[in-house]
Amino acid sequence: MTNLRTIALRIVVAHCIFAIGHLFLAARILPGPDNNVSGLAIILMGLHFLGVFKLSVLYREKRLEVERPLGLWGAYVLGLAFAFGWTPCIGPILAAILAVAASEETVGRGAGLLAVYSLGLGIPFLLAALAIEPFIGFLKKFRAHFALVERIVGVLLIATGIAFLTGTMQNLSYWLLQTFPGLANLG
Repeated sequence: MTNLRTIALRIVVAHCIFAIGHLFLAARILPGPDNNVSGLAIILMGLHFLGVFKLSVLYREKRLEVERPLGLWGAYVLGLAFAFGWTPCIGPILAAILAVAASEETVGRGAGLLAVYSLGLGIPFLLAALAIEPFIGFLKKFRAHFALVERIVGVLLIATGIAFLTGTMQNLSYWLLQTFPGLANLG
């Protein structure tokens, strides 16, 4: 049976692989088109979750054992690591918010935009911190179903990868915009 740490590690590594891949694509280090690279990466992860083959890198675990809390410097290093993983997701949005805030008529309006963005980013983390104990209790009960969840996620990842490779994801995006034109105003 797969334990909670292994699943969490797999998810973190998968996100890091996708983040690094998108950084390489944005820098044009990897050859495009983006859909093909993304589709193949997603399919590989899906095959891994289905157990067709195992990516050994997803089973590695490195720990830093400390005898006492690291305090302010430990929090700083953890923040740096977290920022590295989130840069591909947050970077473009934050850049857009900063550009809009810089073009506002007053400093107060720009600061207000940044404050709302910060609240939107911070409140989910605060809620997660408050809900961690009940969630851990739920996970202990749900642990028996982890293998089934991995297989379902594997199938969904393969379907998503195929959708990227065949252009279905792009067609779905166009269909969504045509059916719900209000979506074009989001972001």
